[in-house]
Amino acid sequence: MNILLIEDDADVATNIAEYMEQRGARLDFAYDGRQGFALASANRYSVVILDLGLPGLDGIEVCRRLRRASTDTPVLMLTARDELEEKVEGFQAGADDYLVKPFALPELYHRLLALTRRAEGTTAGLIEIADLEIDPQSHEVRRAGRRIHLNRTELRLLVVLAKATPKLVARAELEAEIWGDAVVGADLLRSYIYRIRQRIDRPFPVSLLETVHGEGYRLREDRD
Repeated sequence: MNILLIEDDADVATNIAEYMEQRGARLDFAYDGRQGFALASANRYSVVILDLGLPGLDGIEVCRRLRRASTDTPVLMLTARDELEEKVEGFQAGADDYLVKPFALPELYHRLLALTRRAEGTTAGLIEIADLEIDPQSHEVRRAGRRIHLNRTELRLLVVLAKATPKLVARAELEAEIWGDAVVGADLLRSYIYRIRQRIDRPFPVSLLETVHGEGYRLREDRD
């Protein structure tokens, strides 16, 4: 694992680094948001550990800028506050997981492993559903030949749904795929599904993304 650790607390950074390096990981360090953003933009990492309370740019803004720049590296956010609103804001900014300080280093390590496995799992070959084409490797999505722009989380959700087609994917299963065991607000998944639908269905005469109320979502090839 090649890790970028963006953390302004030297003691926390040292503890994380020592534990991860003992398990074969390689780490780069940044101690403020601007430096972290520059490193994450210029280099390829397996995962980014991102503290929220950073000087220069806070963690939310760093993550938001990375996603705007189409950087798809998994991001695990660290914070001292266990507040749902802050977690939701982090996920909306593009974070993939969330851990509250103080935390156990083995838990952090296994969360990082899970994030890297999920990221590797989205690099399969081209997926075709009706006139929708999804290329997880290049992160390109097209429908009827038209390029559709999705952010990292939207793409991951679409890939999960596409691989399950035509089966229904339960809400809880989708949330677990994207956010692990983190507790997220009830509206977060719904808002992502809405944005995906606006992009892949709204401009076209046939809708592919179906909501089964109270159960989950699915992509179907035979929608009328």
